[in-house]
Amino acid sequence: MKIREDILETDYLYHIFNRGVNFNLIFFNKENMSFFLKKTERYVLPFFEIYGYCLMPDHFHFILRPKSNILISSKVNTSIKGLHCEESVYSKSLARLFSSYTQAFNKVYSRSGPLLESPFKRIRIGSEEYLRNLIIYIHQNPKDFQNYKFSSYKAVISNVETSISRNEILALFDDKENFISCHQKKIDRSQFEI
Repeated sequence: MKIREDILETDYLYHIFNRGVNFNLIFFNKENMSFFLKKTERYVLPFFEIYGYCLMPDHFHFILRPKSNILISSKVNTSIKGLHCEESVYSKSLARLFSSYTQAFNKVYSRSGPLLESPFKRIRIGSEEYLRNLIIYIHQNPKDFQNYKFSSYKAVISNVETSISRNEILALFDDKENFISCHQKKIDRSQFEI
């Protein structure tokens, strides 16, 4: 298997997603999803701004922007490529999340081996229109998305404190009313299917 050599860059947003090996479940219950989100706070928030997420029983989606204030040593060895180079701090933080969750999941359910497909998938987001549609697509994954607990939709429309980049998201849609209205429309899902 070839190690991915491209790095996640701070000037871009990325659609990060993955699913269970052989389409198996990765979350058996709400407790699994809550635990995954706690791990996300630990491993992802220090390195990324979160523009959206949704956890489903057999897969998950994130929209992330690498933070630019992360210090990377000036002694980067440019001969080392892929996940093991120091510039891959962002990919490493995601790998730690997935590894930590998998280890805990395997321990609880007396299983071994990989839980998620490897490597995780990522798509650099190239336009605001694509980003808006992707946010809607991710939020519309569950049937009753307005009341779904394990996506960023409710965090965006609420006034409670959140680690989601709420103001930036709402600015993409002009305001909260338009954000809600845009989510009522069906979008072409084929461009986002994993």
